[in-house]
Amino acid sequence: MWVEDWAPAAACREAQPDQLFVRGAEQNKAKQLCAGCPVRTECLAEALDNQIEWGVWGGMTERERRALLRRRPNASWRTVLETARDQGAAVSAKAVTV
Repeated sequence: MWVEDWAPAAACREAQPDQLFVRGAEQNKAKQLCAGCPVRTECLAEALDNQIEWGVWGGMTERERRALLRRRPNASWRTVLETARDQGAAVSAKAVTV
């Protein structure tokens, strides 16, 4: 299920913005904050669809997001990520029932 108003559920909601808008090795620490976030996919889709250039969003740095955008410049990332998540859930459910 897609969460429209995802920000209040984000793992970083109480973090200082300076923790997410860092450079170099500090980005790895910021990405760790995203690791268990329940709305990571929604956050990443927001950053990709709006071509947000700075900070760590959805566990990806600006460099990582730029690489995705170059590969699929006209994609609706919400659709891509939502579909991938749904297919992953269906595969996981099937594996449990088999």
